Amino acid sequence: MKKAELVFVTVLGIGHLVSCVELAKLLVECDERLSITVLIMKLPFDPKVSSYTNSLVETPNLHIRYLELMKEEPSSQLSSFLSILFRFIDNHKSCVREVLAEISNCVSSHLGGIVIDMFCTSLIDVANEFGVPSYIFCPGGAATLGVLFQLQSLRDDLNEDVSHYENSDDELALPTYINPVPAKLLSSALFEKDGSVDMFLDQAKRYRKTKGIIINTFLELESHAIHALSNDKTIPPVYAVGPVLNLKGSNSQNQETEMIMKWLDLQPECSVVFLCFGSAGSFDGDQVKEIAYALERSGYRFLWSLRRPSPKEKFEFPSEYENLDEVMPEGFLQRTAAVGKVIGWAPQAAVLSHPAVGGFVSHCGWNSILESIWCGVPVATWPLYSEQQQNAFLMVKDLAMAVEIKIDFKRDFVLGVSSEILSADVIERGIKHLMDPEKEIKEKVKEMKEKSRLAPNEGGSSYASLKCFLEDVLDNIP
Repeated sequence: MKKAELVFVTVLGIGHLVSCVELAKLLVECDERLSITVLIMKLPFDPKVSSYTNSLVETPNLHIRYLELMKEEPSSQLSSFLSILFRFIDNHKSCVREVLAEISNCVSSHLGGIVIDMFCTSLIDVANEFGVPSYIFCPGGAATLGVLFQLQSLRDDLNEDVSHYENSDDELALPTYINPVPAKLLSSALFEKDGSVDMFLDQAKRYRKTKGIIINTFLELESHAIHALSNDKTIPPVYAVGPVLNLKGSNSQNQETEMIMKWLDLQPECSVVFLCFGSAGSFDGDQVKEIAYALERSGYRFLWSLRRPSPKEKFEFPSEYENLDEVMPEGFLQRTAAVGKVIGWAPQAAVLSHPAVGGFVSHCGWNSILESIWCGVPVATWPLYSEQQQNAFLMVKDLAMAVEIKIDFKRDFVLGVSSEILSADVIERGIKHLMDPEKEIKEKVKEMKEKSRLAPNEGGSSYASLKCFLEDVLDNIP
């Protein structure tokens, strides 16, 4: 029997890339007849992608190959981020076409399909040229995916101008959420200039034309949302295969990781509050000072991953501070030296796995939520951009598995402008609630930790979903 080959295409930075690679590893482990080619469109303003892809080459997998698609870099000058992103993806069509042609001409394997990142739907056209099925990989959750489908349906089926929801006081009845969702929690990216809302919803419209949607979630966590998507006959089959996580981290950060873990080793169990806001998360100086005041007054031990904001005029990810004193309140680092540590980049999964960590102040990126659940660490929500406000709402209101610092806080991903400055009082109150949450929250996080670890194992819900997807791919082989 011929072997099947899948082509994965990923873009948008380290968060999407890592989930894609870990999914590829799971698939080839499930069936030896499968091999996968991962095509990487490398955005130049995410420097961690290069070190991560280098680590992949250093630890080869016989059934997976990685190809960086080399095209002209997108302009990093200030403009609509989505316009730049989609133009960047379109410019890679010819490269993807060449790879598909090479695989199609291979006599030892059969091209079983193309799995594309949720932003890459223009590549469906290339898959159609070769007569192979397309699948969407959504590295986020099922509930937030449902938001896109619902807005797209309102626009196309009911002819509603959904742009009026920007900064609206309306509440939306969304099939993938249990409670009505305030419209103000919709992603700011939806309402960027140059028709961003239509760009997003055009993507969702094309999702409906694919052969399936793979989601990085698991049934026990998002049962309501997964059932809502599965019951909508206009949506392709949904495969909930999560949590898909990279718990080992990158080998390129060994020295930093060792220093951080040694510090944690000296702290009592569940005594440390960990603050980390993702690869693109940062704050301006006034907000940094309010966080510092809150931490000092709270009295808790802390590990704080703090990043320097990117220049306002360019698309760049946050960088490291060379001198923390320039942004901290005077004397803060000296006064808190015995109980706290301020770092730059953080080995997040390793930190959350450490027994000293008792709470996680998070931006509520989906990977971070899944990691916190896997490690059984309660979360305090402080979303910044993208779908993070909707994730925070899900965790606090629908699932009652997190405490709230803020749910509707927003920081513009491109301009670096925040909707407000949270006071030290609000942050301190949230930290205290996090480190001593209600018994119900603690129990729910503990229960979900166990369920998250069972789901990917043989007999678990995600394992069954992964096998169903594999069967569909193998059925494509003549």
